[in-house]
Amino acid sequence: MTATASSVEKGESLLNTGLTLQAMGVDTIVIRHPHSGAPHFLARNLTDVAVINAGDGTHAHPTQALLDLYTAQSHLGDLAGRRIVIVGDVLHSRVARSAVWGFARLGAEVVLSGPATLMPEAFTPMGVSVQSDLDLAVRGADLVMALRLQSERQHGGFFPSLREYVRRWQVNEARMGLAKSGALLMHPGPMNEGVEVSTSLAHGDRSLIEQQVTNGVAVRMALLYQVASSANTGT
Repeated sequence: MTATASSVEKGESLLNTGLTLQAMGVDTIVIRHPHSGAPHFLARNLTDVAVINAGDGTHAHPTQALLDLYTAQSHLGDLAGRRIVIVGDVLHSRVARSAVWGFARLGAEVVLSGPATLMPEAFTPMGVSVQSDLDLAVRGADLVMALRLQSERQHGGFFPSLREYVRRWQVNEARMGLAKSGALLMHPGPMNEGVEVSTSLAHGDRSLIEQQVTNGVAVRMALLYQVASSANTGT
């Protein structure tokens, strides 16, 4: 259901929408919301419904992170000690926030790269390093994940120009040549092909982008099943 097709359009609050759904007997609410913290708010206030965060504001995107971890493990095995480079608009990316947490928890070495204006300071205490020079960041990398450059950032003064961004932070064949032999490419999508990632690399043998989409269906459905089952059994 979307806000425009619900009572939210008539002024109903998020809490009252949640209480109404709970009263209808639903077991699980999967929520994507423009405001950070909305899923946590519902989870605190709904006692009989499981809440799954499918993306809230610029805060987190746990389901995307789970599928990215699954995709990476499928090809790299144990992620402990692996060098994972995440490049792009980290500041506004809920995908990056969850991915950083997940990769770090599994023991990977996480390196963030991109314009200094798009690098949040909050990741520093987590032991995650920042290297603005992508050529240096990708050296020895096992996996490089490019993030979507949202169109509004292109005109928000976060970097000089789109041409400059492509020149310094596009993931292309030359830069992947600096990574480990056989290093892999990921992108959570949607992708601005030719901007964040070169066209030939996006569709090459190193790319896991299409597999991320395939795995996304299975991972999200498995997560829904697990949470719904736990809600029904009270565990």
